[in-house]
Amino acid sequence: MPVAFATMTAHLDSDDQVRRERLLVERLRAGDERAFVELVEAHTPMMLRVARGYVASHETAEEVVQETWIALVKGVDKFEGRSSLRTWLFRVLVNIAKTRGVRDHNVAVAERAPYPAGASVDPALFRTEDDPWPRHWVTPPPSWLPTPEGSVLEAEIRDITRRELDRLPEQQRQVVALRDVLGFDAQEVCALLSLTPANQRVLLHRGRTRIRASLADYLGVHS
Repeated sequence: MPVAFATMTAHLDSDDQVRRERLLVERLRAGDERAFVELVEAHTPMMLRVARGYVASHETAEEVVQETWIALVKGVDKFEGRSSLRTWLFRVLVNIAKTRGVRDHNVAVAERAPYPAGASVDPALFRTEDDPWPRHWVTPPPSWLPTPEGSVLEAEIRDITRRELDRLPEQQRQVVALRDVLGFDAQEVCALLSLTPANQRVLLHRGRTRIRASLADYLGVHS
């Protein structure tokens, strides 16, 4: 019964979300300014973060977001509901940001792998191909359990995470930011960035691993 009830509740919540989105689209098409303001307030911070990954400055990212909102106003009548309004909105944003990024020669980020063959983590940490469990950890990374000094280090850890996220190669940074910062699911990320599920998983794993390695080094110094 609890499982069935949870499934039914999730289904009802999904139906309610679809109805709310349909109503929002109808309000936008009718020129309801309040509906537009609600959408802007809800998504602009995330949109700026995504756009910033493609262009060279915050100012240009703001211009990209503004162009996206203009495109929404002009194109909402063409929205067919095949995806969520959020996914559609961010797909428009990414397309505009990519176009601006091509014209911005300072966007290119060198992919600097710290280990041979493009590896982002020391290959010695993984089992070899002739091992019964190839490519698995030799020794799994330790869990970061709460410590008495955790509150003191928390702000520094956040700063390191942001810094390392900004240092990731462009596609890794985009995937990690969308998944772990903005809360998008894998399917949405694939749609937004035109990635296959396999590529999305690889980019997410590599990005997370590089950030985790930096955090592990830092925590090892402070342990």
